[in-house]
Amino acid sequence: MKIGIIGAGNIGGNLTRRLTALGHDVSVANSRGPHTLTDLAEETGARPVPVEEAARGAEVVVVAVPVKAVPDLPSGLLDGAADGVAVIDTGNYYPKQRDGRIAEIEDEGITESRWTERRIGHPVIKAFNGTFAQDILDRHRPAGAPDRLALPVAGDDEAAKRRVRDLIDELGFDTVDAGGTDDSWRQQPGTPVYGLRGDAEAVTEALAKASPERTPDFRA
Repeated sequence: MKIGIIGAGNIGGNLTRRLTALGHDVSVANSRGPHTLTDLAEETGARPVPVEEAARGAEVVVVAVPVKAVPDLPSGLLDGAADGVAVIDTGNYYPKQRDGRIAEIEDEGITESRWTERRIGHPVIKAFNGTFAQDILDRHRPAGAPDRLALPVAGDDEAAKRRVRDLIDELGFDTVDAGGTDDSWRQQPGTPVYGLRGDAEAVTEALAKASPERTPDFRA
């Protein structure tokens, strides 16, 4: 499958490593340009490209950039993507730590992923946002393994969500359907499932315990 990854930090970089190892055709981009991705490309075989080209022909696009950087993504980012492209949003809103105050999130109470959708003009599937990056490399397990971790996945597009869940299964993790995009607050920073290393049952229980009120650490 052709996959575009925008952002080559901890999550984006390790997804590049694992997805290329699984045989996927991966293009990777960052804000600093393809010339800064030479080492990652040599290590993985991924193709370094400008951000404007990352989604070209892609069936899945991973947006793994800081929330504050989402508005800086180029207009028409997904114009060249495959029909029905699934867009994975791995982002988290950290107002105190990194992103500053975003009025729509704070005042309207919309989820981080709904805000990202508005910026890029395309539905997203929220996944990997509470995953430890090193776990992508070290904690994958075959289906049925007793210590296999599960990840919550939220989004409105059921076909795209299915594609993302299948890809996560291929990566070596179970998934739990966390509802639509407006339900994705259940996996935002400060919730019980955020950073949880647990199986599908534990993830389901954590999602059910979540409160829609942001904790003080994750409010502006």
